[in-house]
Amino acid sequence: MIRAVHFRRWAVLELVALVGIIYLGSLFQASAELATGAPAPAFKVASAAGPQISLSDYKGKTVVIEWTNPDCPYVKKHYDSGNMQKLQQEAATKGIVWLTVTSASPGKQGYVNALDAQSWVDRQKATPKAILLDPDGRMADAYGVTLALHMFVIDPQGHMAYQGAVDDKPTSKIADVAGANNYVRTAMAAVAAGAPPKPSVTRPYGCSAR
Repeated sequence: MIRAVHFRRWAVLELVALVGIIYLGSLFQASAELATGAPAPAFKVASAAGPQISLSDYKGKTVVIEWTNPDCPYVKKHYDSGNMQKLQQEAATKGIVWLTVTSASPGKQGYVNALDAQSWVDRQKATPKAILLDPDGRMADAYGVTLALHMFVIDPQGHMAYQGAVDDKPTSKIADVAGANNYVRTAMAAVAAGAPPKPSVTRPYGCSAR
């Protein structure tokens, strides 16, 4: 009887360990998908304008993905200063696709429906190619996003070129925009020149994206 109990305990421990290994393996696999130079996660998400948008729609183009939260002071810093709008305009002149994503769920800070999202973009005089609505957080999960602002630059081959912060000034002060090293601008220029961005990964800052 004692041996049977010990055997069952051992079997349970073995099962727990196996599940843990499988779980950790899936975590490492998810992280590997976002490694620099690896394929960016595919997505198909509804846009504020109505049609669903896929990463594959822009095959052969550089794509910038911006996670936003209209109520976040860090987001307001970049929009109230005109910095984000300027980046979007620079991207457009270079044929770069700019996608803005909202992942807040109903009742959470920053949640906007399609009408509110488009109204916010219009008020900001922002010019993304599309604003994507991700209230279930699936796209955010695929990209490992927890904060807005979190930025991604994807090269024309669909590979991850840059991910992280907008710049090196993690504050909500508009005065800090002028002297900042803008990582997104640097990454767009590097990809256009066929070179790897330096840095290719930084720590994002901002408010909750969810």
